[in-house]
Amino acid sequence: MFDVKTVSMEWGGKTLTLETGRIARQADGAVLATYGETVVLCAVTAAKSVKEGQDFFPLTVHYQEKFSAAGRIPGGFFKRERGATEKETLTSRLIDRPVRPLFPEGFYNEINCIAQVLSYDGETEPDVVAMIAASAALTISGVPFMGPIGACRVGFVDGQYTLNPKQEAALADGRLDLVVAATGDAVMMVESEAKELNEEEMLGAVMFAHDECKKVVNLIIDLAEQAAKEPWEIDLSDNTADIKAKLKEVVGKDVAAAYKLTDKSARSNALNAARAKAKEAFADAEPQTQMVAIKTMKKVEAEIVRGAILKDGQRIDGRKLDQVRPIESMVGFLPRTHGSALFTRGETQTICTTTLGTKDSEQMIDGLEGLSYSAFMLHYNFPPYSVGEVGRFGAPGRREVGHGKLAWRALHPVLPAKEDFPYTIRVLSDVTESNGSSSMATVCGGCLSMMDAGVPIERPVSGIAMGLILEGDEFAVLSDILGDEDHLGDMDFKVAGTENGITTMQMDIKIAGITKEIMGKALEQAKAGRAHILGEMTKALGSARTELSAHAPRIETIQIDKSKIRDVIGTGGKVIREIVAETCAKVDIDDEGVIKISSSDLDQIEAAKNWILGIVEEAEVGKIYTGKVVNIVDFGAFVNFMGGKDGLVHVSEMKNERVEKPTDVVSEGQEVKVKVLEIDNRGKVRLSMRVVDQETGEELEDTRPPREPRGDREGGGRGGDRRGPRREGGGGRGRDRGPRRDRDDNGGGDPNHMPAFLKED
Repeated sequence: MFDVKTVSMEWGGKTLTLETGRIARQADGAVLATYGETVVLCAVTAAKSVKEGQDFFPLTVHYQEKFSAAGRIPGGFFKRERGATEKETLTSRLIDRPVRPLFPEGFYNEINCIAQVLSYDGETEPDVVAMIAASAALTISGVPFMGPIGACRVGFVDGQYTLNPKQEAALADGRLDLVVAATGDAVMMVESEAKELNEEEMLGAVMFAHDECKKVVNLIIDLAEQAAKEPWEIDLSDNTADIKAKLKEVVGKDVAAAYKLTDKSARSNALNAARAKAKEAFADAEPQTQMVAIKTMKKVEAEIVRGAILKDGQRIDGRKLDQVRPIESMVGFLPRTHGSALFTRGETQTICTTTLGTKDSEQMIDGLEGLSYSAFMLHYNFPPYSVGEVGRFGAPGRREVGHGKLAWRALHPVLPAKEDFPYTIRVLSDVTESNGSSSMATVCGGCLSMMDAGVPIERPVSGIAMGLILEGDEFAVLSDILGDEDHLGDMDFKVAGTENGITTMQMDIKIAGITKEIMGKALEQAKAGRAHILGEMTKALGSARTELSAHAPRIETIQIDKSKIRDVIGTGGKVIREIVAETCAKVDIDDEGVIKISSSDLDQIEAAKNWILGIVEEAEVGKIYTGKVVNIVDFGAFVNFMGGKDGLVHVSEMKNERVEKPTDVVSEGQEVKVKVLEIDNRGKVRLSMRVVDQETGEELEDTRPPREPRGDREGGGRGGDRRGPRREGGGGRGRDRGPRRDRDDNGGGDPNHMPAFLKED
């Protein structure tokens, strides 16, 4: 019934298996990829015809994690998988970016690529498995895909590269979390987070990954040899030579002149005029020819710009190949934010703000691994006005999520340890102008805003975007690329880091890949650019401020013994709720006895801290404390001191002279100063007011004669030996009470009902 084809290999200590022919047989290509006990199904379908008038390639990649894969039920009211999470969005982009350039120019058939995680073992990350499954499904589907690609994750531990470590462990145990996708000949995509690796170490990691990707490519080829469908017959012949020649004749000089204008707005207006002129030249042509002419116009623009860069080293805005645009930085310009920065580089600008919060503000993430919490968030917004356009303004799209995560990876490695800085940090980047690499502007602006907020980062981070023009054996690497250089170039290569090394690197290739030589050149040029940008940032703020903003919450951390946690919380949370209500400070306590007290008012923090310390500390005999009268009884008053302890001030210990009633000296709620006289073996505390100056809290000389020890008094009586010799017919405590009285039939004591012999007496 099933014509199943399977290939396997040992890879990184586990078995990688690719299977087709059993599941999703109506798709053009479907592959079940298994690595360890993580299983991902990827199905590819392609439209057999192109919609009329379509002039772009509609490739859509969807990656979805099924909670059942990890034996979990989704949270929330609906109890089913909902919209794409941030991780699903990022993984969809991770699959899309390396495969998109491998479709031929002019292929416009719509393609769906859907990857679903069916099993997750808690160790093998499914994102790389999904990339491999997608590559295999596209390769066997018959569509004109110039792959396959392989993919892998690389770590760096103790100077050694490791293959496919668990994502969280890659940085927890080592210094690198790198994902690479590559064909057999060249690297196509790089995504990474690193703890200040140098350029040589990063390049070595990419080359190590490429060697491992080649093994996956060969495995997919083995599967394709058994199961690939017949390749599609498509006509992609280039019949635009005549159209291109006419366009160059009509608007060639206009386009060249437009790209010499350094101002983006002026350049855009000049290009629009040239495009209108080109459209007019083909006004009498057939609709299909007009559409081809519009498409070919972009090729004409690309040839003119790329030729000028390769031949003359002349960039669009007149800069040298390695020159960075003018930079202006400003910090603290928003009065009520905890930290703010305005970063401008050429015609790219962003407003970055940093907000500090408590543990309550952490982001809860519900994924395959279970619930987790993130104390660092970076959100990137790209409104349409930033490029002078009218467009959709609403929820963030895939691009915004991806750019925000890239900046997050750049800044995350330099954050202080949670124990040293127990705040939740949110960085917000609002792009106000964009003409190339707003994500790297977000890195620079976000770093400055955190420093302005007083976040003690290890070292400042800067970022730069590099471009590439490649024609045959000739190439030029461009520093700090413009938007047009990005669109017309062959590579978008972003690098961010400190003066000590790289913290993130991302690369997207629009051609069939680049070599080690080109990547090495780009990394060295990027290093010089990062250093220049760091110098410009230092002019605004060289290091993190030592004081937090007056509007930011303060957090103080104390450690208590775990056995005292229940005392601080109280029955049903009564005590901790009372602390919060009385002091107005937030109090958070974990299972290890770490207590975080937060408030924007230092007095509130101090009050809550003293209260908690009073609960957990043990009272000392002979020490003086300040307390509050909480209850008055006939024989004295109970005083609450140290927050959670009560002691008795006997009426005889209120003053040196005789006190008739405790209410003559104290009242409920009154603050008094007391000395601890005694703590018995049951923890009961005896206090004294009379030996403490109630004004100053100083100890006074005890002028009262010492009390007689209880055991040395004769005759028993109250306060004496209550079990002393019985006295014949005597009264008082310890006397011989005589025969017990009988009880009535109801069991109650009847004082009038006495034995007969007593009545006779």
